[in-house]
Order: sequence, then structure tokens, then C-alpha cells
Amino acid sequence: MSIYIDTSAFFAILDSGDKFYKESRDIFLKLIENEEIFHSSNYIVIETVVLIQNRLGLDALRAFQDEIIPILNIHWVDERVHNIAISSLLIAGRKNISFIDYTSFEMMRLLGLKKVFTFDRHFKEQGFKTLP
Repeated sequence: MSIYIDTSAFFAILDSGDKFYKESRDIFLKLIENEEIFHSSNYIVIETVVLIQNRLGLDALRAFQDEIIPILNIHWVDERVHNIAISSLLIAGRKNISFIDYTSFEMMRLLGLKKVFTFDRHFKEQGFKTLP
């Protein structure tokens, strides 16, 4: 099976102080054990890198780069996905859902992915199956 991974899950996996740390690590290890195929976008990677660098530091960023990035299928947001995401954001008129989320929604639809590892409730609102 294939699963999309969001920034919130990546961050929780790496931050031992995060309230979802243990749960996220357990889920991630189970997904690896089940040989799930991991997907994300370059926009999620950028968002995650910036968050880790600013909040957790370079050692955590190195762990992300060395241990997680190699097992990801990173899909590049092209002009079409970017434009659909910005249009969706503006049409929805909800400032509490990020542009990056909208790119993820569109990328998941484009890839035919239904399941996402995230702690962001907006994915469920969009009709995706979320873990946890």
C-alpha cells in the first residue's frame, strides 16, 4: 500500500517533546514493517526542513535527511498543481488551511492516494483516510 506523509507527522517523529511523539514513532515503525510505500511532495519537504531547522536544529535536520528522505517518493509540485492549490485556497476562503495543505490535497488526488499519515484534521475534512 501507499501512504502520503504530511509535515505534522514528520515533525512529531523527530521531536521527542511533541505530544504525538510516541504515537507517531509507533505508527511510522509499523508502516515500515508493513512495507508501505511513502509519498510526499517537495513542498512538504521544504516546509518540514524549515520547521526542523528552526525548532529542532541541525542534528534533527540531519536525521531527517539521512534516515527519512531516502525512503520517500518525493513528488514535485508543478505549475498545474501549484495553480490549482492557490485557486482552491482562494475559492475556499479559509485562512486556517495552508497553501501547502492545498498542494498536498491536489497531489494526493493526482496520485490516487487515499491514506495520509498526519495530525492535521484538514485532510479528513477533504475526504482522506488519516492515520492515526
